[in-house]
Amino acid sequence: MHPSKVRRDQIRKLTDLPNVGPACAADLQLLGIDQPEQLAGRDAYELYFQLCELTHCRQDPCVADVLLAIIDFVDGAEAKPWWHYTSQRKAHFQQSQKS
Repeated sequence: MHPSKVRRDQIRKLTDLPNVGPACAADLQLLGIDQPEQLAGRDAYELYFQLCELTHCRQDPCVADVLLAIIDFVDGAEAKPWWHYTSQRKAHFQQSQKS
């Protein structure tokens, strides 16, 4: 759902979350996440790499942006578009490559 249309009091299923459509919801279910509240406190990067392993292919890095956005939202932040998190993800991945 587009972040501007999200109403926190009406979050019942995964596709009610900001930036989550049917394909993203299917990816979350592949990770064993069936309800929005199961995302609380989770590590977006850990979930991203788990998804890569489960699908046997490197996921588009923007998937990590979406995970960052929805976890941040579930943890109490305002709904933001996934691309708001792109610079955060790029910095994280760059730092990880240096380590």
